[in-house]
Amino acid sequence: MGYRTFAIGDIHGDLPALVRILERLPPLDARDTLVFVGDYIDRGAESKQVIDYVRRLPKRTAARIVTLRGNHEDAWLRVIEKGWPEFVLVTTNGCRPTMESFTGRFLSEDGDLPSPDDLRALLTGTFFPPDIVAWMKSLLWYYEDEHAIYVHAGLNKGGSGYLHPREALDPKSQTTLVWCRDKEFVKNYRGKRVVFGHTMTSCLPPELSSYTPDDPGDIWIGHSVVGLDTGCGKGGFLTAIELPAMRVYESR
Repeated sequence: MGYRTFAIGDIHGDLPALVRILERLPPLDARDTLVFVGDYIDRGAESKQVIDYVRRLPKRTAARIVTLRGNHEDAWLRVIEKGWPEFVLVTTNGCRPTMESFTGRFLSEDGDLPSPDDLRALLTGTFFPPDIVAWMKSLLWYYEDEHAIYVHAGLNKGGSGYLHPREALDPKSQTTLVWCRDKEFVKNYRGKRVVFGHTMTSCLPPELSSYTPDDPGDIWIGHSVVGLDTGCGKGGFLTAIELPAMRVYESR
């Protein structure tokens, strides 16, 4: 049996989905790799528990574990370092459930504002323990093996085409790797396969996907790119893909 890589999409605080999809993978050994493309937190109710589970995986499996940085981890690091209320206070970003998962209590009743102390902690991210902050800082910007390049959001575009991530590690380019949403990338990129999350597959052109194009919420598989964000933590489900076999696994 050859080397296999299992790439797992955005989890967004949905621990049951993560547990289900890992249970549905075949038995893994030391030749296998699990790549998480980022966005472990926010929106779902169990962000802390998801991080704890992922961090314990090296003791639970013989497979190599690779954890990438998502834009939500990147955003919280910005919040912690210099503040970013425009991110924290947008309800759809799901920051409040993350704080609740770490504090173990609801900040307030539905519709009510948190207390001043809770609001201050939410706006500064001080509820994150130091070891979790250090873990988020350690997350990789990208990963590559013989099968694909794995990145949270997409690739930077240079003068002669899209850049390999190793050519784009200045701060501005790193932002692109975890934040960009580039329709031209999914339509026109040709090169080594890129596996990414971040953009929900329902927002990608279904007519260009070779995998169940009649279901726009399913995994998106184009010519040279694979989109994994099938809405886990926000009403969808979690998706993983096995390379090189291109076998798909779902939590639903």
